[in-house]
Amino acid sequence: MTYRFGWAALPAAALLASCGSSEGEKSKTAAPSGQTREKAEPSHDIRQVILSDQQIADAGIEVTRPSIGGVAGAVELPATIEADPADVYVVPAAIGGRLVQLTRNLGQPVDRGTVLAVIESRDAATLQAEIAATRARAALAHANLRREQRLFAERVSPEQDLIAARTTAAEADIALRLAQQQLSATGVGGGALNRIVVRAPARGQVIARSAMLGQQVAVDAELFRIANLRRVTVTMSLVPADAGRVRPGTQVEVTATGRRQAGRVTYISPIVDETTRLVPVIATLDNDASHWRPGENVAVSVLLSATGERTIAVPSAAVQMIADKPHIFVRMPTGFRATPVALGRTHGGSVTITKGLTGNERIASTNSFMLKAELGKSAAQDED
Repeated sequence: MTYRFGWAALPAAALLASCGSSEGEKSKTAAPSGQTREKAEPSHDIRQVILSDQQIADAGIEVTRPSIGGVAGAVELPATIEADPADVYVVPAAIGGRLVQLTRNLGQPVDRGTVLAVIESRDAATLQAEIAATRARAALAHANLRREQRLFAERVSPEQDLIAARTTAAEADIALRLAQQQLSATGVGGGALNRIVVRAPARGQVIARSAMLGQQVAVDAELFRIANLRRVTVTMSLVPADAGRVRPGTQVEVTATGRRQAGRVTYISPIVDETTRLVPVIATLDNDASHWRPGENVAVSVLLSATGERTIAVPSAAVQMIADKPHIFVRMPTGFRATPVALGRTHGGSVTITKGLTGNERIASTNSFMLKAELGKSAAQDED
């Protein structure tokens, strides 16, 4: 007797009836009259399901080869999405004073140089007055230099006076540049002598704002925090044995509700954390589509590299439990045969096979549960 699916060319009932009738006639012929006949052992492979190519296509069963490569498994662990530290900027008050204008709120985008706040301060007035004074002194020194140059050319003034005028003009220029740099370190004028503007240091969006309008702030007090979220990071902690199999560039898979994305490891700590005895590892994800938000809890699968051995992986959907043991349905010329295997670690939607496959087989990668169901029906028919 052979095992066929219910979607065969003939109805399943007709196939079973035909098989039953044939077996019945053989039994009557083989069993002598008046003697009890023992139940015959099946002569076929009880783990094989007979199917034609058309039946396989009609059932939607895809046949693929196992993946062979250097991934020996994966570590599954929880993690949290964080902003990339390289793209997070704290915007402080460069000078003490009162906040008279705030132009951005939480979540709003900014470009480099965007005005974020205006601070009114006596120190700002002092700085800008100093610039005005040094600029006037520099202009006077250069006018005096030009006069001395003319007098020296006419042989009216000695060279010593010319050298002194040249030195005074140079010192005035230095003083002016110093005053301008001091003001540049705090901001530029905001439309009044006593005001300084605070500008965004880079492109991004506001992720924190601790400033309030009218607030008196001290120098270096944090006003805003800006992050460029086109990239985000995931920080994990691995046991030293697993961390030793991870390298910069190792692939990770980050999953959350309705989302899955691959990333790459960018940092592996050279030391073990004294408290947890684990190794911190950081991976980076592209976030141009804003799928990930800092602070979000996710699951991370770190794909570990093999330790020199040849590894075989199959889709998780290809594995079926038969008699409480994992099996893979391997393609045969006449259908499929359930092959027992030993499983390793899972990573994403794949599972590593440590025993039972060579990697050269062709296996049922989808809808293998239908083969398992047919195998169960066939086994029940044998018992009957």
